[in-house]
Amino acid sequence: MYWLLAVVASLVVGAFGSPAADEIINLPGLNHNISFRHFSGYLSGVEGKHLHYWFVESSRSPADDPVVLWMNGGPGCSSMEGLLAELGPYLVNPDGKTLRENTFAWNTVANVLFLEAPACVGLSYDSNKDCATGDDETSLSNYLALQDFFINKFPEYRKNEFYITGESYGGIYVPTLAVRVLQGQQNFTINLKGYAVGNGLSSYKLNTNSIIFFGYYHGLYGNDLWTRLVTHCCKGRHASKENCNFYKAYWPLCTEAVNKAVDIIYNEGLNMYNLYENCLTKTGGNFSRYEADLSSILHGHRFYHKMMLKAKNRINNITLDPPCTNGTNLLLYLNNPEVRKAIHIPNDVQKFELCSEEVSTNYKREYGTMRPQYNFLTTRVRGLIYNGDVDMACNFLGDEWFVESLGLKVLEDRKMWHQGSQVAGFVKRYQNLDLLTIRGAGHMVPEDRSAQAMKMITSFLFKKPY
Repeated sequence: MYWLLAVVASLVVGAFGSPAADEIINLPGLNHNISFRHFSGYLSGVEGKHLHYWFVESSRSPADDPVVLWMNGGPGCSSMEGLLAELGPYLVNPDGKTLRENTFAWNTVANVLFLEAPACVGLSYDSNKDCATGDDETSLSNYLALQDFFINKFPEYRKNEFYITGESYGGIYVPTLAVRVLQGQQNFTINLKGYAVGNGLSSYKLNTNSIIFFGYYHGLYGNDLWTRLVTHCCKGRHASKENCNFYKAYWPLCTEAVNKAVDIIYNEGLNMYNLYENCLTKTGGNFSRYEADLSSILHGHRFYHKMMLKAKNRINNITLDPPCTNGTNLLLYLNNPEVRKAIHIPNDVQKFELCSEEVSTNYKREYGTMRPQYNFLTTRVRGLIYNGDVDMACNFLGDEWFVESLGLKVLEDRKMWHQGSQVAGFVKRYQNLDLLTIRGAGHMVPEDRSAQAMKMITSFLFKKPY
């Protein structure tokens, strides 16, 4: 079956495989020369689901460089943020009309595929108007989209090394998809060599427990609240990751103290995406981003709905912007009719939003931890877990605890790594898994520390020292 599809595809797209109908010929706002081809169109997922992709070829050696898949999280948030605000070759200026060159774009060393998933996110759509989905269906849809990419769109890239990457709820998307790819190798071979997760949600329990420690040791609350937390939530009143249970607080006094700490961290005006950056004063369409992320961070936490109501009231009173980031430029650019035409978006596809509230609200979060997936992956391919160390959405400590819990053999003890003459962060190497922090970066590492992120991904892809 697959060989027949491949033959048909080769007749449709030509000997080189690249789909002429998807190539971007004239991108509005692009005022500088580029040395690569780029494409935008749709890949088929589960029946009825059409996933928008934007593929930028390597500016160096596309035939030889790896193919890197990038996915933003949410769930329900668009990977166009990754393309146009983080690691893509062109970034949208504040005017929402023009693009500037990103000298630290990841396509200087790799071919990068940005995928908007699941359906109904960004410019992806479901022909049956069914936006409800969950972790398993999303990973299946993404897997089918990859098959479409390698069979019908770009068969010439199927021989290249392939890596799956993403951030935030990509902590779920990436490993679940990587497992599917490896388990399906006998039926459909993809040259998967590794995966990378940035500030990813790996375990609800560890993310919640660790952020309480993070908050205290970053001075977000004082000894009075900390003493209450330790007294009522930790065995023997001794604070440690083994003794404390902030995630499922059964005792009323513990619940009260945890709710207070969580409120300070996420809902009192601090930038949860970067502790040391200010909050902007306009939502820029990003409240849905905040809501999607918070629903994931606090999945199952009884305080979530109260916090969301409080945050929405503040938005209505124009006193605070909980998201703390402004996405107006992306909304303006991707809803420009000329841009939509240039990137081949059908007229009846919905208006672009950074995150889909419908997807996020109805999304089935089917996994509490990614431990089984990592146990499978770390025996087969290389991985990288990296964190900006001032992010509070998915903090570095939770991911560090998660990696430590896997019981992998340590190949290289924790040490500094550098970008130029400056300390860029710390790295610890385990068997088939690198754990790395980026100093001073928040939730969106390639946006906050672009040069460091570039060195990190280059080192990982090509097995060079960090």
